[in-house]
Amino acid sequence: MTKTAFIFPGQASQYVGMAKDLYESSEKVKELYQQASEILGYDLMDVSFNGPLEKLTETMYTQPAILVHSLAILAELGGNIGSPAFVAGHSLGEYSALASAGVLNPRDAILAVRERSRLMQAACDASDGTMAAVIGCEGEKLEGLIKEASREGVLQPANFNSPGQVALSGDRKAIEKAVELAKKYGARKAIPLQVGGAFHSPLMLPAPAELGKVLDGISFMPANVKVVTNVEAIGETDPAKLKQLLID
Repeated sequence: MTKTAFIFPGQASQYVGMAKDLYESSEKVKELYQQASEILGYDLMDVSFNGPLEKLTETMYTQPAILVHSLAILAELGGNIGSPAFVAGHSLGEYSALASAGVLNPRDAILAVRERSRLMQAACDASDGTMAAVIGCEGEKLEGLIKEASREGVLQPANFNSPGQVALSGDRKAIEKAVELAKKYGARKAIPLQVGGAFHSPLMLPAPAELGKVLDGISFMPANVKVVTNVEAIGETDPAKLKQLLID
């Protein structure tokens, strides 16, 4: 027996022109983008379709753009792709996953991400941070790389994406040093990520408490399929637990 999972992207997957084809061919997608623009207070279509990339990469624009792109795909495909056994999302993508599982309605998902992106943008503006993916470096070698590069500033693992691939996050100088030193510690490759800040690092600490206040004003429903969360990497359906894990 085969099972299907829906996995939704997070930041660094944005590109100029994203969802333009869907917008031009679907009335449902047009309505979604128009609703999103009203909620966000700016023209999401213009940012998503026309850029420039520098603007689209700013956290306050990137997060809503990626979320609404995912919601547009779900709206367009409808029931044609069947029901998944699990859903998951990479960081920001967990909001898309929650929408697909019926935990958040599209409007509330956009509202939540609007505030999340603003809070994280403020944290980004208060520091000079970024991220990088390191491939082929694990265990003691990874620890050694982080220890040496962190002499330049805050640096830590942010996402363990798969065996042999980890995203690092922290001060820009520390990330640049980690990329420079990666091969010395056995990595096959180190890639700077197109993100607007040091996500999942101590440089984001001002954001969670305020995000919790935002989420308290939004209705969370029990998930109709298991949501595999970023924090625990196991399936969850309880709405209160899912809300707390977003903050975590």
